[in-house]
Amino acid sequence: MKILLFGGTFDPPHIGHVNNLRAAAALVQPDKIIVMPAGVPPHKAASTTPGELRLAMCACFLPVADHVEISRWEIDHAGRSFTINTLQMLRGRWPGAALYLCVGGDMLESFTTWRSWQQILALATLVVQSRRDGDAAALQAHAAPLRAAGGRVLLAGAAPVPCASSQIRAGRYSPAELQALLPSPVPRIIAQNRLYGIKIGKEAQPCDL
Repeated sequence: MKILLFGGTFDPPHIGHVNNLRAAAALVQPDKIIVMPAGVPPHKAASTTPGELRLAMCACFLPVADHVEISRWEIDHAGRSFTINTLQMLRGRWPGAALYLCVGGDMLESFTTWRSWQQILALATLVVQSRRDGDAAALQAHAAPLRAAGGRVLLAGAAPVPCASSQIRAGRYSPAELQALLPSPVPRIIAQNRLYGIKIGKEAQPCDL
């Protein structure tokens, strides 16, 4: 059994995230995909968006495959969300499964700063999808020492979709641009809960991928 884990703050999730997951799923062909929004992410400032809303927005990943599961495990656990703890939980739940961890190219660059990164490599294969054009050589360079340390690193190689949650929260996109960047049901949840102080036109239809 192959299990693909895709974690993140998802504040909010956007088409770049969906693209990364689709690329990883196409490469790995997992039996189960687990999308897990972080409770308190260890590498970023704590999100001010309630976990329940970020969890609800993650429904945008369900169309990726029939076997996508949205997990609230990290949101329900107190303290910072460390990937090593999540992988150990999955290993305990599915002892014989092959674990895969989907990450963006930016995360690969900082991977050796993660808590217990060597143990993460021992537990799971990294599946990396670029988030910007022209960084294939850089990703191979970052993957090399991880492979030398015994890690398994796969590069998905799909065309990147540049987009950043931080730019969405900062209001850097117009309502029309947001329509193209936010898959359903993200626009509705943002509008209904007045998240990020951004406007999403009532006439705009969410981008269903």
